[in-house]
Amino acid sequence: MPLKGPNISAISTVIDAQSDMRRAYYDGAPGVFVSGAVWLVAGLVAWYARPSLAVWTLLIGGAMIHPLSLLLCKILGFPAAHTPGNPMASLAGESTVWLIVGCVIAFGVSTQRIEWFFPAMMLMIGGRYFTFQTVYGLRSYWVLGALLCASAVALVLLRAPVAVGAIVGACIELACARFIARQTSRQR
Repeated sequence: MPLKGPNISAISTVIDAQSDMRRAYYDGAPGVFVSGAVWLVAGLVAWYARPSLAVWTLLIGGAMIHPLSLLLCKILGFPAAHTPGNPMASLAGESTVWLIVGCVIAFGVSTQRIEWFFPAMMLMIGGRYFTFQTVYGLRSYWVLGALLCASAVALVLLRAPVAVGAIVGACIELACARFIARQTSRQR
């Protein structure tokens, strides 16, 4: 399907746009890795300090995921910049708006049941990863989103402690980041 818009003469199809995003951001693996690392820090804060601090750790650390993942892309030798006008970049940006709304919802939930904060965030982030399947053209993001969403439901049903929710989210993201990076390395 041909694409139209400013500055996208090098991008003529959805597949080209996805390829450009994969090339620029190492298939998104650095972002998933940094996100998993933030979740891990939040889990440790919940375990060794206070759950309320863990909530703020994830919210504040979450704001650093994008710039840190761009830095990691550059360290790994990837450009960390897509072709101007790539419509997949707009989709990724638009999904960030949903994520910010989700953070507000999860924070509100945490004021009533703090142990539901991390599962609520897993649902929000899992939903965003479903969109990343379109951004990058990789089915791995469907799997990542499904794992996060299913784990969120299980954590609530099992009445898991706050730290467990954060650690589960971290483990899922870190494992998937490694899987995506390995798949990418094999394909290149």
